[in-house]
Amino acid sequence: MFRKVLVANRGEIAVRVMRACEELNIGTVAVYSEADKDSGHVRYADEAYNVGPARAADSYLDHEAVIEAARKADADAIHPGYGFLAENAEFAGKVQEAEGITWIGPSSSAMESLGEKTKARKIMQEADVPIVPGTTDPVTDPEEVKEFGEKHGYPIAIKAEGGGGGRGMKVVWDESEVEDQLESAKREGEAYFDNDSVYLERYLEKPRHIEVQIVADQHGNVRHLGERDCSLQRRHQKVIEEGPSAALTDELREKIGEAARRGVAAADYTNAGTVEFLVEEEPGRDGPLGPDANFFFLEVNTRIQVEHTVTEQITGIDIVKRQIRIAAGEEIDFDQDDVEIDGHAMEFRINAENAANDFAPATGGTLETYDPPGGIGVRLDDALRQGDELVTDYDSMIAKLVVWGEDRDECIERSLRALREYEIAGIPTIIPFHRLMLTDEEFVQSTHTTKYLDEELDESRIEEAQEQWGGDIGDGGAGDEEEAVEREFTVEVNGKRFEVELEEHGAPAIPTGEVDGGGSMASRPEPAGGSSSDGGAELEGEGETVDAEMQGTILDIEVEEGDEVAAGDVLVVLEAMKMENDIVASRGGTVTQIAVAEGDSVDMGDTLVVLE
Repeated sequence: MFRKVLVANRGEIAVRVMRACEELNIGTVAVYSEADKDSGHVRYADEAYNVGPARAADSYLDHEAVIEAARKADADAIHPGYGFLAENAEFAGKVQEAEGITWIGPSSSAMESLGEKTKARKIMQEADVPIVPGTTDPVTDPEEVKEFGEKHGYPIAIKAEGGGGGRGMKVVWDESEVEDQLESAKREGEAYFDNDSVYLERYLEKPRHIEVQIVADQHGNVRHLGERDCSLQRRHQKVIEEGPSAALTDELREKIGEAARRGVAAADYTNAGTVEFLVEEEPGRDGPLGPDANFFFLEVNTRIQVEHTVTEQITGIDIVKRQIRIAAGEEIDFDQDDVEIDGHAMEFRINAENAANDFAPATGGTLETYDPPGGIGVRLDDALRQGDELVTDYDSMIAKLVVWGEDRDECIERSLRALREYEIAGIPTIIPFHRLMLTDEEFVQSTHTTKYLDEELDESRIEEAQEQWGGDIGDGGAGDEEEAVEREFTVEVNGKRFEVELEEHGAPAIPTGEVDGGGSMASRPEPAGGSSSDGGAELEGEGETVDAEMQGTILDIEVEEGDEVAAGDVLVVLEAMKMENDIVASRGGTVTQIAVAEGDSVDMGDTLVVLE
């Protein structure tokens, strides 16, 4: 077994992995960015290493920085969690090649073959797993998309090879959208997954999203741990996950589970993973979907999933511990027939978002109150404590509430009780939205599809829920920030010298002495990127400014200075909270200045474009 594991992630999943390590008597190492230096996963770990600035590409996604931190800590394994580098085959390969460090996950070759969707489709097709009609090779030319549309009809899904969770996927409803959507999908693939290859699929308009949890060891054993129903989604992002699915008969769930096992075995896959399927809903059905229902392979997630907790609650199997043991060479010690599903579980993603405002993410704030629920059947995965500042540089999910009941009805009632108990003040969350869903007829009857939230739910009901149960959401971080003073010391411990930096909030600045003959005092260093007092780029153009509504990174600029634009035209594409956001003109005019460039990081309120 390993001595020390570095967790190459942050937040609740990092703490989740560390807890599994602690139960196995394994030491833990955290990595953190400058934005996360006070975060919960840093507090929880035995030791922690700074891997760079807030921008993920310069810290959590920096291969060499993460591996170097493992070397410094003398860690003998790396667990990637989910997101960031978890499905990066190149990084996995580097870890596998690093002397004395084991990768806790599937091999880089398996990740490459299943992580790239066209290769995965070929493997599944050969294993007799049903696949959605589509291409098995990357597509680069808009004419290829048009030819596919002529053959299979519209709508068409253009998907990034390395994509997942709806990122890197664009839907083409007719031929006029082909060029723009193909370019957008390629751009998202490059930005999020460092891979601009895309492929095509027939777009199923109202399916259910069913996924199967699998574990596979290095001795040829493959087990599936039942399915999860992730059909409640918003813009392809899962919101509530549950298991087992109330929409499937036992015969259909067995067919889907065995298909997942076949496909994974054919890929020579090891460790934990999830095989995702789309199941065609039958409108007006009376009872669950039977064994003749159509289901199609969607993709394999070659990592632990956010919603792995659901499966843990209904099987009693600690999936993260299994990951670690499999990576250490241990054999799975149970047969497929030993896997029993007990009761029903649901996971609620507690996102720092205002559901009534188009799920807009919070831009800052402090957890003035943080009082999570408890009681029988209630589990909380988080990395928070009262008084923490909200870190907005990454994902908006701050916690996961997981509830178990003897059956689905009890699970729903217990979930309502737990959500009522969950008290958070200082930031907005989607807890009111979750409470609404647990009383929603479509969800309660389990007849919803992946399109229900986007196309059918009355948005005014979300606004009413937010008004009724929203509570104190704070000022979104708009208040004045407390002055922070950094002090540097050299200390000696057992004969070894260390340079130590201490940060004190609310303290006066420390004079550092004269730096020239005129008696002037040394000034404090400017923040990275220059002084914060200059307000960003100097505005020279005249007219109305178009400002960033949230913190993020500029992915693309759609206009040039001098262009005439109409109301609704896209000016800039901004990536924030792992989603691509079009910044549009509120009125027509002429572009007199573009104040940003592709790749720039911007804060809320920064000027992007000037229109006259």
